[in-house]
Amino acid sequence: MTCAEFLKELTDYLDDALDSRTRAELEDHLVWCHECFVVCDTTKKTISIYRESKLYELPDDLRGRLHNAIVSKCKSKKPDAAAPDDKSKR
Repeated sequence: MTCAEFLKELTDYLDDALDSRTRAELEDHLVWCHECFVVCDTTKKTISIYRESKLYELPDDLRGRLHNAIVSKCKSKKPDAAAPDDKSKR
């Protein structure tokens, strides 16, 4: 099994939706492939953290300040349409 094949099956592996042969191939791959082991382990931990987390309702004033800060940051990142193109300097 290649790493690409492993990644293609990762979701089904984590959802326990694979036949026993494919599951065994994936688990064999995890034994010797450190990179795929790290991806799989990190994904499992991320899912676990997400499932265990509780929703936190932001106070209205904080929500408003956060929204305004994000909008302001996005506006400051827009490219200036009037700026000359670097290609025109050639």
